[in-house]
Amino acid sequence: MKLEGQVRIPSGCAIAAVISREGNKMTGESIINGMKPMHERSNGLGGGFAGYGIYPEYKEFYALHIFYNDNNCRSECEKFLKESFEIVKAEIIPTRKIPAITDEPLIWRYFVAPLRSVLASMQLDEKEYVARTVMRINIEFKGSYVFSSGKNMGAFKAVGFPEDVGIFYKLDEYEGYSWTSHGRYPTNTPGWWGGAHPFTLLDYSIVHNGEISSYDANRRFIEMFGYKCTLQTDTEVITYIADYLLRRQGLTLEETASVIAAPFWSTISKKDDAEKEKLTYLRTIYSSMLVTGPFSIVLGFNGGLMALNDRLKLRSMVAAEKDDKVFIASEEAAIRTMEPDAENIYAPAGGEPVIVRVKEGKY
Repeated sequence: MKLEGQVRIPSGCAIAAVISREGNKMTGESIINGMKPMHERSNGLGGGFAGYGIYPEYKEFYALHIFYNDNNCRSECEKFLKESFEIVKAEIIPTRKIPAITDEPLIWRYFVAPLRSVLASMQLDEKEYVARTVMRINIEFKGSYVFSSGKNMGAFKAVGFPEDVGIFYKLDEYEGYSWTSHGRYPTNTPGWWGGAHPFTLLDYSIVHNGEISSYDANRRFIEMFGYKCTLQTDTEVITYIADYLLRRQGLTLEETASVIAAPFWSTISKKDDAEKEKLTYLRTIYSSMLVTGPFSIVLGFNGGLMALNDRLKLRSMVAAEKDDKVFIASEEAAIRTMEPDAENIYAPAGGEPVIVRVKEGKY
């Protein structure tokens, strides 16, 4: 008989999130503790967090978090950054040395603003320019990987269990109004620092439990629009799909959910005429962005988050509330650890988005 830990866990990986509707700040300690009851869902090959509202003193600047293999890679990449951005601060991201986290790369962050002259010459808005810059670094600068690039937010990830990753990055010393987290159990892709979750682009971040059977079709389609999947993990493509649909196509969160986890045609046929027309349009126009396979995801963004199951609900996900906070996790135990008195606990239906927004002006 095989014992626990000696078998492949196809439903492995853990996700969790907490957000304050009032924009109240929380340290990263709660979300770190929330990952502990789900320890067995990970295998130590990846853990990570995204925090929103954590850089208020630099909230007007893009925070680039970058892994470097060595100082030669850093020098080459920094030269490129200086040609593209005003760099208002550059520093090593503070970490704690702990036995559980080893072989770390150089981990730097830069608070930057695109040079106006460059934007004018390229006729791009700053978000598109930053997104293109991230793609260029990850494609062309070997040994350099931008793993976070939003304003007033940041991703922190590593090879390790998530509770150790949180301690390593000193997330108990950060304060944010929203946190997402992930514990990885890679089944088809390598465990390495760049392949840990969250995957981000600008302020969008994705943590994901599951496998994407449509990855190849999704990747081929999204790469026609300038994106490039370089981080050797299927989840990366969901981040670019979200950016394309929300930022470039201007879809709402609800519409984006209806593309990624599109309703079955039999379900659409039962809707009223207006809803039927809209859902038929989304399924037809964006058919190559339907994500198939088992998944539960949390999409973080400035001012909110969205949690979403695949339409068959093949991965677990529960939600709960307490006062102004909303909690999402793979297991109720994680929520109870963050908030023992959590209320209104329920499991969202397959394809049903859970969308939480911070009150306007509170973040």
